[in-house]
Amino acid sequence: MTTIILIAIAAGFFLWSLIKSRKKTKESLKIAKGLFISTAIQIVGVLALVSLFLAIIPPELIRRVMGGTNEAVSVLWGSLIGTVTIIPAFIAFPLSKQLMEAGATLTAIAAFLTTLTMVGFATFPIEKEYFGTKFTVYRNLFSFFAAISVALLIGVIL
Repeated sequence: MTTIILIAIAAGFFLWSLIKSRKKTKESLKIAKGLFISTAIQIVGVLALVSLFLAIIPPELIRRVMGGTNEAVSVLWGSLIGTVTIIPAFIAFPLSKQLMEAGATLTAIAAFLTTLTMVGFATFPIEKEYFGTKFTVYRNLFSFFAAISVALLIGVIL
């Protein structure tokens, strides 16, 4: 129901935009089309890489690394993988489901997801340029340990 309401609101604003200026609305639609195609290509590429990853990595390796009996080691592996991986969250959630089906523990998946979104190892050079090395190092270290804490807390709760 919420989706229908949001579509109706978007359609209303679209009609309002058409009434205000057909020319600007058409230009905006052209820009949106280009952005949509660009984003769609990236999404398909990332999905292909995730699928390739899951096809190459045997489930028993995932189970051993992220689903072993030693919870601390599983969380550490999950957090390290999440730290160096740079994929959008909307891809990471389906990937996490696949990892869970392959035998990864919930705490390792929580560590993977939280470090994926909080720690910026791959984006470190860009962040360093804007915020400075000291801030970037401290923020990433704090985020890494906070992510591990969240994962362990999830393990205790669940």
